[in-house]
This record gives sequence, C-alpha cells and structure tokens, in this order.
Amino acid sequence: MEAECGTANTLPEITEEIGETPESVPGKETPKGKWLTPFNLISIPIILLGAVLIVIRFTRGLGSVTNLSQDFPWGLWIGFDVNTGVAFAGGAYVLTFMVYILRINKYKSLVRVTVLNGFLAYVFYAGALLLDLGRPWNAANPIIGNSFGVHSILFLVAWHFLLYMLAELVEFSPAIAEWLGWRRIRKLLAGMTLGAVVFGITLSTLHQAGLGALFLMAKGKIHPLWYTEYIPILYFVSSIFAGLSMVIFEGTISHRVFRNLLDPDDHTSYPRILHGLARICAGAMFFYLFLQAMLFIHEQRWRYIDSPMGLWYLTELIGFVLIPCLLFMHGLKGHSRTSIRVAAFLTMIGIVLNRLNVTIIAFKWYSPERYVPSWMEIEITLAIIFAEIWVFRWIVRRMPVLSKPPEWAVEQDRREHELQHT
Repeated sequence: MEAECGTANTLPEITEEIGETPESVPGKETPKGKWLTPFNLISIPIILLGAVLIVIRFTRGLGSVTNLSQDFPWGLWIGFDVNTGVAFAGGAYVLTFMVYILRINKYKSLVRVTVLNGFLAYVFYAGALLLDLGRPWNAANPIIGNSFGVHSILFLVAWHFLLYMLAELVEFSPAIAEWLGWRRIRKLLAGMTLGAVVFGITLSTLHQAGLGALFLMAKGKIHPLWYTEYIPILYFVSSIFAGLSMVIFEGTISHRVFRNLLDPDDHTSYPRILHGLARICAGAMFFYLFLQAMLFIHEQRWRYIDSPMGLWYLTELIGFVLIPCLLFMHGLKGHSRTSIRVAAFLTMIGIVLNRLNVTIIAFKWYSPERYVPSWMEIEITLAIIFAEIWVFRWIVRRMPVLSKPPEWAVEQDRREHELQHT
C-alpha cells in the first residue's frame, strides 16, 4: 500500500514531462505525444550543443575541449561514461542468466527492457571511448588485425565490447522482428537467443573484470585504499548490484512513464520482482563488503584511514555500500518499496563514486596539479546520456519491449516449447 501511494496523482505530470501520453499505445506506427515538454526542452539543446563540441573535438583534437594531459590521459569520458556506464549495464547479464539459465521466469518481463538498456549503453559508451582516444582511427586495429596488440588488456576489452554488443543485439533482435512482422526471421532469431545469452554472459563477466584489470598497471599511481590486485574481482562483484540497482531505478520510472504500455500482469507481479532484485543486491553487497574487509586487513589499510583520503574512502564504503545494503534488507523485512528504491539510488551514486575514485580522484592523488573536467567534457557526457534516453524512448514506444509480443510470436514460442518437450 505504502509503495504506490501518490502514483495516480503524479503519473500525468511525469508522463507529460518526458513526452509520453496516453495516446502512445502499442501497435501504432508513429505514437504521438507533446513535443514541448520540460524533458525535450532541456535535452534537445544539450544534444545539439554536444554534437557541435564533438565535431570540434574531432577536427581540432582533444586539447580543444578537454583538460586531459600527459599526466592525466584518462578523464571523465573513461571514468564515468565507460567504467560507470558498463557497470550499470551489468543488469543485462545478471537477468538473462537468471531467466535463461536458472529458469527463474518471474523476471522474464524485465529481460527485454534490460537487454535493450545494456545494448544501448554499450553502443553509446563505445562512442564515448572513441572520443577519448587521441587517434580514434586506430581503434579498428585490434579488430582488423593491423596491430592486434595481444599483450594489452585493451585488446581483450575491445573484443569483449564488440562481441558483447553483437550478442545483446541478437538477444534483442526478436523484438525487432516482431515489430517489423518478420515471422520466419523471428523464429530463427528466437532459436539463437539461448546461445547468444550463454556467449554474452561469458563475455560480460570477463570484460567487467577486464575493465578493472586495466588499472593493475597503475600501481603506485592509485591511492593504496583503492588499488589492489583484486580490482578485477571487485569490479565484477560490484557490477552485479550496480546493474540490478539500475534495473530497479529504471523499472520504477518505466512503470510510471510507460504505464499504458505495460501488461496488467506486470503491474501485479512488479512488487514481487522488486523484492527479488533487492534480495540479490543485498547479498552481492554483503559479499562485496566482506571482500573489502578482507583486503582492508590483509593489506593493512588502516594506516591510511587517518587522512582526508581515508575519510573519503570510508564515506564511499559506509555511506554508499553499507547503508544501502541495510536499506535493502530493511525494505525486504518491512516490505517497503520506498526503502528499496532509495537503496538502489544510493547504490548507483556509490558506483559512480567508486569508479571516479579509481580513475580520477585517487589517481595520482599526490600530484600538485589535479585533473578537473572541462565544462565541454561534462556537456558532451550529458549529450550522450540524453541521446541514449531519446533512442531508448523511441524504441520502447514502438517495439514490444514492455508490452507483450504479438499473438503470432507467442504462438511460435508455444509451439517451440511443445517440440522441446516431446
């Protein structure tokens, strides 16, 4: 009762703000909505200005728009856009593993929207990665074989990014085929889903850890409170509760903004799904805290606590890992969806802090000159985020992502299920 209090009153304002109206119903080719909404009025100028700055960046070089230097070659676009964005996309491999491998079907309604979010995150953040490269045209070298660089962790990351994007595209492709009415192709694509899921889960677990492994080369440059040989494991474990917290956050918005697209059964089962996700988040965060405690003792980190960086480390760990973990457990015990949503939001802030601490704040903390992102770097990052939301909204309003697939697709799945059990 407490969780949905006020939803009926706030729904019109929320849907109007993001441009979604009751006229946007499944089946229409061109859903209609108001253009002059606060979201559109804010996002369109930011996207247009970001496009102009991106052109300047590629025509005049990194120095024209960034504060990067030889001492600080990686900045906001790597620390936030790539490291944080990939962590938030982790919900895709977690949910597909639970639904397709463990056969926990109660999460099936979230699979398509989560895979779509993960796919778009990788596409846009791969673009952000190109922005950060001094010679972006060389990005194809690990793929085409001009200079593989097999001894570099970036070689693995590049291939993981490419193959995982393709795997997620295959996972989402049945929705595209349903939208276009391609029945035979949809049947073929649906048959490839399980293989793509297994392949994608393998790749995702590797590159979540691989991004952390990049920083193993920076020993002595990252503050000892954040540097450890176990960064890859910490990155992987944190991607579990980061991705699922994003699912909770995104699901909360989707169940209000796109309420008219959802099947009534999804509204009924949503509280149960929310509690299941919160339980997994709490468990993963407890394990993460256990690992941090072991590292704290084994690496004798207590000697660094009595310092500004030590206090900042405790703020990250206690304020944005321990407290959200306790809030998740409180939400489970008291059936409070508000506590779960607050915990998910705090967790997302904590992931942002952790990734920025590793890549920027705790990187060369001893240097008298610090890297601070320029306003143009921040503006381009906002443009990328808003552009992703625009594409996400366009797809959700047209394809069967939140709504149920067409009857012929459901019939195809039913027949395939019967064939497998005969």
